[in-house]
Amino acid sequence: MNKVYVLGGAQTDFERNWSREGKNIVAMLREVMSDGCQDADITYDDIISLNDEGRVACYVGSFLSELYNDQSHVGALMTEVNPAFFGMPSVRVEAACAAGAAAIDQAITKINAGEADVVIVVGWALLNTVDAATGAAYTARGTYVEKESKSTDGLPNLYSRMTDAYLEKYGVPADRVLKALAHLTETAYENGKRNPKAQTRKLFMNEKQANMRGCATNPIVAGKLAQSDSSQVTDGAAVVILASEEFKQKHCPNRTLPIIKGRGFRVAPMVLATKLAEARVSDYLLPWTRKTVEEAYKVAGLTVDDVDVFELYDYYTAGELIELGCVGLCKPGDECRLIEDGVIAFDGDKPVNPSGGLIGGGHPQSATGVRMLLDLYKQLTGTAGACQVPKEVRNGLMLNMGGSATSNYAFILGME
Repeated sequence: MNKVYVLGGAQTDFERNWSREGKNIVAMLREVMSDGCQDADITYDDIISLNDEGRVACYVGSFLSELYNDQSHVGALMTEVNPAFFGMPSVRVEAACAAGAAAIDQAITKINAGEADVVIVVGWALLNTVDAATGAAYTARGTYVEKESKSTDGLPNLYSRMTDAYLEKYGVPADRVLKALAHLTETAYENGKRNPKAQTRKLFMNEKQANMRGCATNPIVAGKLAQSDSSQVTDGAAVVILASEEFKQKHCPNRTLPIIKGRGFRVAPMVLATKLAEARVSDYLLPWTRKTVEEAYKVAGLTVDDVDVFELYDYYTAGELIELGCVGLCKPGDECRLIEDGVIAFDGDKPVNPSGGLIGGGHPQSATGVRMLLDLYKQLTGTAGACQVPKEVRNGLMLNMGGSATSNYAFILGME
């Protein structure tokens, strides 16, 4: 791959409810773009000059905007943000909750092809426009609706089945797994308290509470999984600005910036039952997720030993648990040990989700993949503030998934 630099970016405060504030999509995008450009040390005048030369583009991650916001054609909606977007190639990218990562992948491809020097990647979701039950029904569109969502409770039920499949495949005692999941929840909330943009930073949750599944304050959502095992409904946007080596050397030659070292993208069978059937002949419960990560390591020429920090997709705690093996932190089935021994804690040897992840930080669906890359950028540049892990960070890996681990994207960001 050619060198693709991350110049910077920004995210909105994921605690905010934009509908309650009376603000719309354009207000959200204007705010995050203004903050992102400032962080990346790039102005709208710079973008206009690049646009005049045909050297800039924009990819917008967006999932379900027609349902939540009655709005399609959201790539073109960027022209409402600032006149700098007039004439700029700008298009929407969708891959369920991996829409943001899909937009990043397209941006890297655009720069690698030599077709742009700067690419703006935006992901956004304005979800608090409907009640929770309606929102859950909308999000189920990320599955095979006819075969799965119409006959089940949507994604919660699919993650519950994934949890049961994990227990059956590896023979780990259920009480040990559920305790480990509760610890993941506690860690997510603890990490979220360090994050000034996290949705749960004012909330409290510990392992004891998370283990009280089925009580009035922690109801079951599906199977063995409770409310504490899931992420929350979140409004928010995130932006990262990527650049070619040529632009970086001309525009900011003295800045030390991370580059995209590796990436992987694989699509697993859409139906969970098909995934689980495939898993019977693999060491991994999610073999295509594992292949995605292996691809990223191969492109980067790195192994898990070279990665210092991880941002994993904890839509549900069970998903994060399974992903620990997929990224190579342990053998499949041995994930509980990593949690019990503190390996993935904030101050552990391999910190996972120091931002709070989805459960602690928030999950504005299409923005999540972009937010993950932004948080890796902050760790690598030492600008993560209270979220900065207490160890040297040279490389970070993010894993974003859409559906029931259907669309899988992995990126490795590192210093040169």
